[in-house]
Amino acid sequence: MPVSLTRVVLDVLKPRELGLSELVKAVCEEVGAGQVSADIVEVDVKTETVKMTVEGEDLDLDLLLEKLEELGCAVRSIDSITATRISAKRPAEED
Repeated sequence: MPVSLTRVVLDVLKPRELGLSELVKAVCEEVGAGQVSADIVEVDVKTETVKMTVEGEDLDLDLLLEKLEELGCAVRSIDSITATRISAKRPAEED
C-alpha cells in the first residue's frame, strides 16, 4: 500500500522582512498543503525563528524545502513528520 506524508513540523529561520502571513500563504499555495500554521518562537535583529506545521494529504517534502529556500528561509530542523498509509477504496456494493 502506498504511503504519503501528511504532516511535517519544521524549525525555520526566516528574514524579519518576510511577513508571517505571506510565508504561510506562499507555502500553502505552492506545496499543495491543506493547512499551514506558524508560531514565532524567537526574534533577533534580522531574523525570526518559526515553528511551522504543514498538513496535507500527500506532501512533497523536497518541494516544501525548496519553496522555503526560495522565500529566503533556512530550515534548521525537521522536528516531526507523519506518514499515512493510503488504503485502496472498495467500490460501493450494489444491492
